[in-house]
Amino acid sequence: MRTRTLFTLTAAVAALGLTAPASAADTPVLTTTDGAAVAVGDVLDASLASGTAATFYSSATGTSGISCTSSAFAATVTDNPAAPGTATESLTSHSFDTSGCTANVVGVLGVSGITVDNLPYTTSVSSDGTVSVTPGAGSAIQSTVRLRTLLGTINCVYRAPSLTGRASNADNSITFTNQQFTKASGSSLCFANAFFTAKYAPVTKGGVAVHVN
Repeated sequence: MRTRTLFTLTAAVAALGLTAPASAADTPVLTTTDGAAVAVGDVLDASLASGTAATFYSSATGTSGISCTSSAFAATVTDNPAAPGTATESLTSHSFDTSGCTANVVGVLGVSGITVDNLPYTTSVSSDGTVSVTPGAGSAIQSTVRLRTLLGTINCVYRAPSLTGRASNADNSITFTNQQFTKASGSSLCFANAFFTAKYAPVTKGGVAVHVN
């Protein structure tokens, strides 16, 4: 009789909706600032933060190299689990408008193009703000920089095994600081290393800023 009473009470509580409140774990890693969950298949995009530049300098502390005032990326969300956790995306586009690029390398007259090769890359965003960009199996993060010189256009190919950045909810940004690329091929005018720094903000989905939980 006691068992039947317990079952009856449990059923009554469930019927009244007196269940435990939803936990914070029901919130996914990526949401928009209006509270909506970012869905698998959604596209996130961002351009350089206002007033900033993307730079490829020959050293982590120097200012010799390339500076671009226009760059953007787009990535498709492939997984967005409950927080805390790690969301993943497929980086399908990363571009630089070379009309806004300048070079202060001896012997270089200007920048003809910057191409991000071997796309797509896998991007992960963790609840602690860590952003990682990794290439496909057997590949590398690679950029080809075309420079105008007195002797014509040269191609400088740079590679990195991965990139690490930081996401911030303060301005919905992703920042990469002094991420090192190594020259894979190119003339002596191509510097041996390229240290990439850029801040993209705000990261948005359909024009609405994205928050990391």
